[in-house]
Amino acid sequence: MKINNTTIKRGRPAKSGRSSSQTKQALVQSGVEYFTEFGFAASGLDQILKKVSVPKGSFYHYFANKEAFGIAVIQEYSHYFAKKLDLHLLNETNKPLVRIESFANDAKAGMTRHSFKRGCLIGNLEQEVTLLPESHRQQLLDTFDIWQKKIACCLQLAQQEGAINTALDCNTLASFFWMGWEGAIAKSKLTKNLLPIDTFIGSFLQLIAK
Repeated sequence: MKINNTTIKRGRPAKSGRSSSQTKQALVQSGVEYFTEFGFAASGLDQILKKVSVPKGSFYHYFANKEAFGIAVIQEYSHYFAKKLDLHLLNETNKPLVRIESFANDAKAGMTRHSFKRGCLIGNLEQEVTLLPESHRQQLLDTFDIWQKKIACCLQLAQQEGAINTALDCNTLASFFWMGWEGAIAKSKLTKNLLPIDTFIGSFLQLIAK
């Protein structure tokens, strides 16, 4: 196999006592952690491999290159975050707008738990998109599209209940939400303070209220 015109032998599976699929999943999870904290460009494979005790040569048994690994990491985070959104946005015991607040509170708890070292992996990669392989760009766009649709559906429910002005377009509001949300997450990570998230959520809900 050639990567950047360099011939690399596909390694053997790591001897860790895990199955091949378990080791691959452990690598992806390690990638999620490092990319969320440090981004794609600054995350070397050495740190990721060391965390799960996989020799560098064995990496190529599971992934063709770092680009393919990055796609797997993005997909893993996308699925994980979609489930988190569903946990809150589909919770019928709460009013639709309360569900959005609940999601925000969950995210705030996560940032505090990780001492503001981790933000949103998708938002982090979006900020360094010029350094990413082109294949990653589409993965990021697809992820934002999924998330946007989930928020739009929740806003439409709120609209049906009379909590949002019916003249507002929920798809546009959902797009606006994610642009503001990612900015608030980045600012909270920078300042090590939850105020940016509180400010954004409070302003967003006030803006759309009927």
